[in-house]
Amino acid sequence: MKQMKQLLVIFCLTMVLAACGSSETVSSTTAENNAPTAPSPSTEPAGDAANGEALFGQSCIACHGEGGVGIEGLGKNMTTSEFIRGMNDDEFLAFVKTGRPVGDPANTTGIDMPPKGGNPALTDAQLLDIIAYIRTLQE
Repeated sequence: MKQMKQLLVIFCLTMVLAACGSSETVSSTTAENNAPTAPSPSTEPAGDAANGEALFGQSCIACHGEGGVGIEGLGKNMTTSEFIRGMNDDEFLAFVKTGRPVGDPANTTGIDMPPKGGNPALTDAQLLDIIAYIRTLQE
């Protein structure tokens, strides 16, 4: 019985110490309500626009045209797109990774937008570079 009490005390002390956490946890909470703080949203694109321009020229230009102005019947004009402007980079990345098939009710061109612009070798980092470039085209 004495061993059981000792084990219980050790267990309780371990739990109390674990609940205290590290200074890293404390620094990521607000002092007022001890709730985690949300990262502040960034208005800067996550990728490298210069690299994105080169990648855009390899994968997107065929449908969206030089400078993203669009090609009628193929790809939308990206420079004035409210659809693009309304998405954050994570949402835009998810959209580009998925594409938009002809059967999608939101497809207004009647042409598939293939996932990753038809270039499955593009990484998320490269897609974010393309997105950063597209953001520079926005009027």
